[in-house]
Amino acid sequence: MTAIAIILHVLAAVIWVGGMFAIFMCLRPALGALEPPQRLTLLRATLAKFLPWVWAAVLLLVFSGYWMVFSVFGGFGALPVYVNFMQAFGWAMIGLFAWMFHGPWLKFKRAVDAQDWAAAAPQLELIRQVISANLPLGLIVIAIGASGRFW
Repeated sequence: MTAIAIILHVLAAVIWVGGMFAIFMCLRPALGALEPPQRLTLLRATLAKFLPWVWAAVLLLVFSGYWMVFSVFGGFGALPVYVNFMQAFGWAMIGLFAWMFHGPWLKFKRAVDAQDWAAAAPQLELIRQVISANLPLGLIVIAIGASGRFW
């Protein structure tokens, strides 16, 4: 059963962090060639498809992570330091994502739907800032998860 928790954990991390990487490092620069209405509309559609996957990944990461806390490590008292680092960074990422989703994302979505490009742009900037914070955090968590047991 632990193998299932590890598989779910890794897949959820790959979906979330890999999706942020693709959007931030590949899609966003490529969109510079589009006019603002096209760019904002495409990002709205992309994020509308991606963000439900992030919610699923968040749930799987929390569930599988705490499943492993108890099944592998025997509870919180026996956790290695690297797992605590993963928890801290992970909860910071979840907090940033939840704030972004319920604030800037919903405002951005409504503004794009109303074709209010002037209102959409600053919300997209906030979304970009959250991704620019969460992406390195996610890469750090992956590095810790892959190497922590060897520290």
